[in-house]
Amino acid sequence: MRLPLTGGCQCGGVRYQITAEPLTVYACHCTECQRQSASAFGLSMAVPREAIAVVGGTPARWRRALENGRIIWCMFCGDCGVRLFHNPEVNPRVTIVKPGTLDDTKWLKPVGHIWTRSAQPWFDIPAHSVNYEAQPPDLSRLIEAWQARQAK
Repeated sequence: MRLPLTGGCQCGGVRYQITAEPLTVYACHCTECQRQSASAFGLSMAVPREAIAVVGGTPARWRRALENGRIIWCMFCGDCGVRLFHNPEVNPRVTIVKPGTLDDTKWLKPVGHIWTRSAQPWFDIPAHSVNYEAQPPDLSRLIEAWQARQAK
């Protein structure tokens, strides 16, 4: 991983840059991420919100109210529809990037899995990772696991 991290949507209409190291990378198996990614799970990468900047184009925004009352602002390309990142209202210091939109994804390896109770039955959740059956109360254990991996 080399900073700054750069990424963007599929059509190239929206580009972003990240100037700080990620806080953590994890896989989310909730049904919303499955639907949004059209896959078995979505990858999520938490970064300090002040470290991410849109450097090309203007993403569209969608306010998503979750069942538990949490609000997230979903940022995506208005042309090709690719989801780029989420800004949770509950934690204004963090942005959750969809790391599949990074230009270089070779270094991505999640340290944990959340919403495992909705995981596809054919996907084996690694027992050695930080796992939650639902939404974790915070990202602290996932951040600690990421920091421990980076220190190696």
